[in-house]
Amino acid sequence: MVTIADVARHAGVSSSTVSYVLSGKRAISEETRRRVRSSVRELGYHPNAGARALAARRSHIIALMVPLRTDVYVPVMMEIAISVTTAARQHGYDVLLITNDEGPDGVRRIAASGLADGLILMDVELDDERIPVLRAQGTQATLIGLADDARGLSCVDHDFVAAGALCADHLADLGHREIAFIGYGSGVYHRHAGYAERTLAGFRDRAGQRGLRFLHRTCEGTYESTAGTLARVLADRPGTTGFVVQNEGAIGPLLTLLRTGGRTVPEDVSVIALCQDQLAEQFAPRLTAVTGSAQELGRVAVEQIVGRLAAASEGGRPDDDRALLTPTLTVRESTGPAPLLP
Repeated sequence: MVTIADVARHAGVSSSTVSYVLSGKRAISEETRRRVRSSVRELGYHPNAGARALAARRSHIIALMVPLRTDVYVPVMMEIAISVTTAARQHGYDVLLITNDEGPDGVRRIAASGLADGLILMDVELDDERIPVLRAQGTQATLIGLADDARGLSCVDHDFVAAGALCADHLADLGHREIAFIGYGSGVYHRHAGYAERTLAGFRDRAGQRGLRFLHRTCEGTYESTAGTLARVLADRPGTTGFVVQNEGAIGPLLTLLRTGGRTVPEDVSVIALCQDQLAEQFAPRLTAVTGSAQELGRVAVEQIVGRLAAASEGGRPDDDRALLTPTLTVRESTGPAPLLP
């Protein structure tokens, strides 16, 4: 049986666009409508009446499970949540915010209540315990983050492996050979947060390829913890000239500690951060940074869940989309050539 997902692939559009063309509930360009209708005719697609009756009983609400943790950077999480809410309204959906402190029980509660048509999960871990529950409940869901096993789900994330590699390449190209990678607190790695694990893996692999010596140190992001981390780095590797920071809270303290310790950025040491542009611009010197769009994460996640719901409403099997957003390196004032050895 031809499904709405088949029509979408044939027409080169999303499942949600096909649904809007067929229902007339949203303005679609004439060219796109012609392409979709042509695909409908060619494939012999007929909407499933039973599935459409079920679709009429939708809540038109998407549940967004947001992290409630002390070790996440709240401004980025809020930017994603706002983007999800804005994009959902453009598709005729409202957003129900729930916190991830309930874990799998929260997923079960939302699925059983019928409050939401689908779920978007944030702060995804590599072995996220919520995913088996989503499968068992048959809930349509999109993950903002990559799990090791995301079969039957859609997911979108920044390409953190590529982001880590960009950091290694940039410092290697500047001649640095001794690098310190300052990451999030130990709890982030213990729970296998995908964004932290994948960035470190990407950096480690590229560092090996480029012949860099590096050490990784966790940091809680306070001034005191950053001071302790920096002291251990310099005790273990006094020749360190490059720092990669994936910890928004540690950036300011690190720059201050380097300056008060007599190390000038970027003449003596270079610092590259994984953070949003608006944060990178706040420091002196302005930070070279690898960034990704939080707004785009939210938008793509909504497109994915709306597409899954549209396909399911027509009795089809939703596509298991996997989208990786390409990171961007912006060179500013905090990185420069490695200092010459005496």
